[in-house]
Amino acid sequence: TIMAEQGSTPSPSDAPPAPSGPPPKVTTLGRAAAPMASSNSDFTEVPEFEVFGLTVPLSSVCPEYLDILDVDMMKKPEEINKMQHHTSYYHSDFLIVRRGQEFQVNITFNRPYDSDRDKIAVEFVIGSSPSYSKGTYIPVFPTKERQSSWEGRIIDQSGNSVTMGITPSANCVVGKYHMFVAVATPFGIRRTRRDKSRDLYILFNPWSPDDAVFLNDETEREECVMTEMGIIYHGSYDDVSERNWNYGQFNYGVLDACLYIMDRANMPIVNRGDPIKVTRKASAMLNSRDDDGVLVGNWSGDYTFGVAPTSWTGSTDILLGYASSKMPVCYAQCWVYAAVFNTWSRIWPKFSLRCLGIPARVVTNYFSAHDNDGNLKTDIILDENGKIDRNRTRDSIWNYHCWNECYMSRPDLPAGFGGWQVVDATPQETSDGMYRCGPASVQAIKHGQICYPFDAAFVFAEVNSDVVFYSRRKDGTMDPVRVNHSHVGRMVLTKTPLKMTRRDITDQYKFPEGSTEERTVLEKAEEYGCEREKSEPPVADVDLVLPTMEISLGDDFEFEVEFINRSNQQRTVDAYVIGSVVYYTGVTSSEFLFDTPTVEIKPNMSKKELVEVESKSYMRDLVEQANLNFIVTGKVNETGQIVTAMKVVTLRNPKIMVEVSGPGKVNEEMMATVQFTNPFSFSLDGVYIRMEGPGVMLPKSKYYSMITGGSSLTWTEFFTPQRSGTTRVMVTLDCPALRQVSGQASITIQA
Repeated sequence: TIMAEQGSTPSPSDAPPAPSGPPPKVTTLGRAAAPMASSNSDFTEVPEFEVFGLTVPLSSVCPEYLDILDVDMMKKPEEINKMQHHTSYYHSDFLIVRRGQEFQVNITFNRPYDSDRDKIAVEFVIGSSPSYSKGTYIPVFPTKERQSSWEGRIIDQSGNSVTMGITPSANCVVGKYHMFVAVATPFGIRRTRRDKSRDLYILFNPWSPDDAVFLNDETEREECVMTEMGIIYHGSYDDVSERNWNYGQFNYGVLDACLYIMDRANMPIVNRGDPIKVTRKASAMLNSRDDDGVLVGNWSGDYTFGVAPTSWTGSTDILLGYASSKMPVCYAQCWVYAAVFNTWSRIWPKFSLRCLGIPARVVTNYFSAHDNDGNLKTDIILDENGKIDRNRTRDSIWNYHCWNECYMSRPDLPAGFGGWQVVDATPQETSDGMYRCGPASVQAIKHGQICYPFDAAFVFAEVNSDVVFYSRRKDGTMDPVRVNHSHVGRMVLTKTPLKMTRRDITDQYKFPEGSTEERTVLEKAEEYGCEREKSEPPVADVDLVLPTMEISLGDDFEFEVEFINRSNQQRTVDAYVIGSVVYYTGVTSSEFLFDTPTVEIKPNMSKKELVEVESKSYMRDLVEQANLNFIVTGKVNETGQIVTAMKVVTLRNPKIMVEVSGPGKVNEEMMATVQFTNPFSFSLDGVYIRMEGPGVMLPKSKYYSMITGGSSLTWTEFFTPQRSGTTRVMVTLDCPALRQVSGQASITIQA
């Protein structure tokens, strides 16, 4: 005691003994009467008998009691339940229906059912510790005199059989339920035993006006819930490319995989009927940054221990791989996160989102601002001579960025902010301590109401940031020398409903550049803390124009810079032409070109400067997606003004050819043939080819250790279509030296 009072440090012998053995198990004991149910796979046994003071079987006391002989879930694809609930495409052994809409079950008794004296209930249970008050235990009664939150009625009665209609509430928990049929007698309650064949899935229902995800547009609904084939847009603003993707929300096991992901997230069962909470949790669980979620992000170019993001063709392998291994899947970039999330919502309704029934679509934002600290400025630092200072330039502009939109009402926001919501699973910044983003109302983003949850300010900056060029003096002070208001958020694309074409939805995110509405929106965003660049540096009287080019991988080419003098006096520009190999995120991998021409331009004239680019200068450092970024900056000697221009050039990859035998018919074998020729003088090592087709072919892959320069390969695969309609067979080729080679063949399958 004296030592402690004097501030001395106790000796080691005075310290308490170190704990030994395993740490105590963390439980809810002491703060909750029972643990919160957070697993759809957990189940509490429901007693077969609940006897009222009797200890003998009911049959010995009352031989005429009503007994259940059989329960038919009417779950075949051609039967009424799956047809009316739009779930016929799901490959599942169980009944799958949607909430807020009636489905039917047929019950056979040992004698005719008598509504006057027989009391029955169909019971639904989800998760452990089922509770009526929490909506995880729901009894459904056949008479109007007694109803619960789910409605029930007798549709038909014939002999000993009764067809009962059951309507789940439009806000019930979404997931896998267990079903029982219970009969009440004067002596107690007897119910059916647990039978897995009577389990059923209940999904969100965009066809029901009472459901929070109701979408009152049949074409949009068909595209965003039922369509398996997606198109993801990438490339650059003036050179848009397409990537096909199989969402696979109906494939066997995908729905269970999505439910497992929610279980892995420990999401309370009672929250799984709220699309706001489901999508927010999903955006966190799709990445593995802080919760061992589905996908590991990798932008390094080294994919040694996994699959390159450009190699995936669909969501099925990813979701099933995660569910079976219980480990994050390697690797992903933004479009993979968006595509797999889109499956969840269509599944969860595609957990990947379509699978669960939530209308969802993948959206691409061209020139997407990142790392801007929550303000509305993307800063590019130049030295006094107008040359870019890469050591001090921290912000980046992605050539494109993919996210998701999910359709739902937003009762937590003022009227008018429901509808499409941005949800982004790519791990960029934390939100409430986790890597997730959204749901953020698209309408709130367009109108600058970025105070509303969730993460609207971050998305607003992605589409509205100004690109500000600063000139840094030797003393460290910086002056804005040019502000570009229109570069970021140049175009926002998604797939046109039920067509294989693109749809420009930029006007859903922002008002026209320079309009009165746009100025009002930016002022509103400033009120909520988004800082803008207020200065308006004078516009230089010399313009720079960079060309739009189509260049194949491995080509030599000329890069042309046009200087336009719009003044009545001669101008001289000391220019810097810098070419870099960049990731699609705008991050520089290496610099392959540096030229410093001095250009003299006569009054009201233009002059072109040609720069030779040899393939050997960029090929050795090329990264996936083969992007070259050209930045031209300079200083006008006569005025001291700074001129700038930027251009991203995506090199064209060689083609891979896909041919499919035809005509195709359901359940008749077909053949797909892949052909590829290595156009280079060097060999391609470690080549993977992947192939799949929605409704016709499950994912397949083939490995080639080497394809020598100038040689060709042919791969033939047989498959049997399971569904009629128009679809595609998609193929990707991937190796360390060549990424993002793809091809596809459209086919129509007859019934």
